[in-house]
Amino acid sequence: MPDGGKSGDGLRAVATNRRARHDYWIEESFEAGIALTGTEVKSLRQGRANLSDAFARVQNGEVWLHQMHINPYAQGGIANHEPLRTRKLLLHRREILRLQTRGVQKGFTLVPLRVYFRHGVAKVELAIARGRRQYDKRERIAEREAERRIARALGKRARGPGRRERGGPGRP
Repeated sequence: MPDGGKSGDGLRAVATNRRARHDYWIEESFEAGIALTGTEVKSLRQGRANLSDAFARVQNGEVWLHQMHINPYAQGGIANHEPLRTRKLLLHRREILRLQTRGVQKGFTLVPLRVYFRHGVAKVELAIARGRRQYDKRERIAEREAERRIARALGKRARGPGRRERGGPGRP
């Protein structure tokens, strides 16, 4: 976005897990805070995070985010953080219980969809998701391509005949 990734509602995106929407059916999503160190926040503000292999687990009544990579802060020195450390997610007790009951059901997992700043506070969008089968993925790709073909065909019809069909200057 031209304004540095900010939108009208105070959101500034840092990282998105685009693969998650391809690999999983998203059932429900939650917004959670993240317990971070100072150098992690500075690195996130620079947009240096990766969610591709990340997942969450409920352990002892707390939700933990695993395998989220936040690059070390360049000026961090000795106070720098571990890039792949496990980070605690901050949720209400009701939300944790809901995640715990749905998360233990067969086929469900907790997947982070994106990391962003809302009014200066780091947040993660966490989803309860069910894995897609390979044929589901192929079917979705075929649907998307069909939609593009239809839109392209409708777009050509809406624009009218091309230059060559009108006998314009492009004709030899």
